[in-house]
Amino acid sequence: MSGHSKWATIKRDKAKTDAARGNVFTKIGREIAIAVKNGGPDPANNPRLATVIAKARSNNMPNDNIQRSIKKASGELGQINYEELVYEGYGPGGSAVMCDIVTDNKNRSSSDIRHIFDKAGGSLAGPGAVAYLFTRKAVICIEAKGMSEDDVTMLALDADADDVEDDGDGFFTIYGQVAKLQSIKESLEKAGVKVESADVEQVPNETITLDDSKYESFEKMLDKLEENDDVQNVYHNVEMK
Repeated sequence: MSGHSKWATIKRDKAKTDAARGNVFTKIGREIAIAVKNGGPDPANNPRLATVIAKARSNNMPNDNIQRSIKKASGELGQINYEELVYEGYGPGGSAVMCDIVTDNKNRSSSDIRHIFDKAGGSLAGPGAVAYLFTRKAVICIEAKGMSEDDVTMLALDADADDVEDDGDGFFTIYGQVAKLQSIKESLEKAGVKVESADVEQVPNETITLDDSKYESFEKMLDKLEENDDVQNVYHNVEMK
């Protein structure tokens, strides 16, 4: 995974989060709804919900909002019915893109996402068209200033992680098995490093580099996808600048 800077994506997302807090809270609320639907409202017995709640807090989502989302999902405050979808497609320059969708209207989502791809000169594709280019992994981004890559690698191995990537300036990305996400995160926190994010992601097996014009089109497409309330996550194989 050399050369793929997860931290470049994190910094980009942080800037967008600050500019669109309401949009982020909407997306996290839907993640909570799906987690509760699949595993119940108690985070102690629902690891996925526990992970989403940690994500909500790291994004400064008020506890009242978190609890309201849990109650809505469990039926205490009315009934909502979201479903999870995955859209795959090709972006500018033949880039591979996968989108996690959580929606209450599949037709609306399909139309909106197709329009975004088409406008960028890309296209939606069928299931499996680009999925083989990615591997689902636990991805933990940490701040460990003052520590060397060897130091972080030892911590990661102790936490039963698989790989470490040095993103520069004291930031590292740690990869592991999906089932071990929470245990790796907790082990790193106990070691005293700051965990910036921890989630399950589709990690590209290889990345591609786009020329400036294609990259500009790709970024515009990425912005439009991330601004859409139905789009929870966007994964791609483009080297971020």
